[in-house]
Amino acid sequence: MKKVSLKMTDSNPFRFVKSVVVITVFSILACSCSNDDNHVPIQKEEHPVTTKEISQEIKELIFFKGNENASSVLISIPGGPSTEFDTSLVNLIFENFTTTDLLTINVHQAQTLDSTRVKGNDLTLEQAVGLNSESIEMLDKVISYFKEQDRTVYVFGLSFGSFIVQDLIAKKGVDTADKYLMMLGRLDMNDAIWQAASEGKEAEFENGVTPILFPDPLPVIKERNLLRISAGFARNRYTQLLNTIEDLSNLTYIYGATDNAVGSLTAYEVQFLKSKNANILTGNGGHDEPFVGFFEQGLKDAFGIELLP
Repeated sequence: MKKVSLKMTDSNPFRFVKSVVVITVFSILACSCSNDDNHVPIQKEEHPVTTKEISQEIKELIFFKGNENASSVLISIPGGPSTEFDTSLVNLIFENFTTTDLLTINVHQAQTLDSTRVKGNDLTLEQAVGLNSESIEMLDKVISYFKEQDRTVYVFGLSFGSFIVQDLIAKKGVDTADKYLMMLGRLDMNDAIWQAASEGKEAEFENGVTPILFPDPLPVIKERNLLRISAGFARNRYTQLLNTIEDLSNLTYIYGATDNAVGSLTAYEVQFLKSKNANILTGNGGHDEPFVGFFEQGLKDAFGIELLP
């Protein structure tokens, strides 16, 4: 089986910086077959081919790889937040997993579509929340576009991306997409962490439990504002916002037992997910190791997507 080697490093809470290296590639053998020319060919009934070429309006909001007519769509939301339109998750999945009938996509966020909005002046927390609302609306628009074409839509959120996914579910409903995978997020972030982020200050967790706060705001306006974007999601109590949803069995949630970036899920958060029938996987290590160890299993369990042979 082909193995995918991944390396991740943490820069600040919610931040996920990735480099992806494929270390082994197997050859694919092609085989052919022939028909008996002595048989009279059977006339096949002609069926019109339905094309689902993506509209230009949607293309302006996404990066994609794969067949535009694929019956299934996987939307990947990477870590961050960032002003860079990160396409590494799409590339990783497309190059290493079975994507024959799968369109893999990344959707812009407000600050990737227009990075100047976080570079000029310090945002207030409410302004950051406004940007987050725009990001959710863009994501919902893209999902709705493909659902209206009767396609199956999967949504995968990694680290900061998990916060976006659970906010999407809270605002738009669990039936917005067909299935979800969240990795390395939190449902109820510690108040001290998101409050520090709202002031442009970094923080982390010791052993995945104890918050450690850095006293000074980051020196660059953009970086402070990106932390405020994180705080805009992290201040929400998603165990409350998602409590009206009776069943989350279409959600797979993977978390790190000693996650130093966003912290480990508390016993209450785990029990909440269990009470909603979510599929839960736990990885040891910090913010990196669970991704490396459970990425393949997560895609398989959540969406039935497997590594290439």
